[in-house]
Amino acid sequence: MIGPRHIAPLALLLLFASCTPTYPKCDRDEQCKKGEMCVNGQCQQCRADRDCAAGQICNGGRCEVKKTRCQTSSDCPDGKVCVDNGCVPCQTNDDCKGGRCSKGRCIKARSCKTDNDCPENHECQSGVCVAPPGNSGAAPCALEPVQFGFDEFVLSEGAVARLQAAARCIKSAAGRVVRVEGHCDPRGTEEYNLALGDRRAESVKRYLIRLGVRADPLRTVSKGKLEASGTDAAGWAMDRKVQFIWE
Repeated sequence: MIGPRHIAPLALLLLFASCTPTYPKCDRDEQCKKGEMCVNGQCQQCRADRDCAAGQICNGGRCEVKKTRCQTSSDCPDGKVCVDNGCVPCQTNDDCKGGRCSKGRCIKARSCKTDNDCPENHECQSGVCVAPPGNSGAAPCALEPVQFGFDEFVLSEGAVARLQAAARCIKSAAGRVVRVEGHCDPRGTEEYNLALGDRRAESVKRYLIRLGVRADPLRTVSKGKLEASGTDAAGWAMDRKVQFIWE
């Protein structure tokens, strides 16, 4: 029989049990799982960046890979690739545009400046030697190039109009791959122009996807100034473009 002297401790025990929060709610770290901590009444992975592994940051209580902001993969360090404007480790060789993916880093193929630097039956694309794809037949419809202003990769009104026509053409040719080549005029360094050509090609690709074109058949390549032929302002204006090649 429970006597009066037992009632007070029992009541305290019941009160404590009823006040214990249910996971993932918490009052202290000991109520969380191993590797977690109590942050603002919730069991979380971290309170601050120091609680995460190297190369990670604490975002909303979760440890995430720290992303460097980017426009294209050429903006990313350590062989990472640009995905959704953030630098992340590569997953497959397809992420590396002519190179190969090794332990999350893109390893470039043989470097080059022109097609003459590459082995027979290879071409120079984005500064690396790659085997060009075979032509799978006549072009199903014409794709007109789009021009860019000096040092620009933003689409003009004229470029937008041409891309609307290009989107209709590409969607009508299901199963065909289109190479989206970014080109620059001959001024500036090779490295800068390769990056600028990449930005132009990616800008066009993003707009085509917004128009309903699937991403799979669009393969972006930067030629930089490798094929520039202009010698004056009019010629340079023609060099600054993205052109399409059916594969």
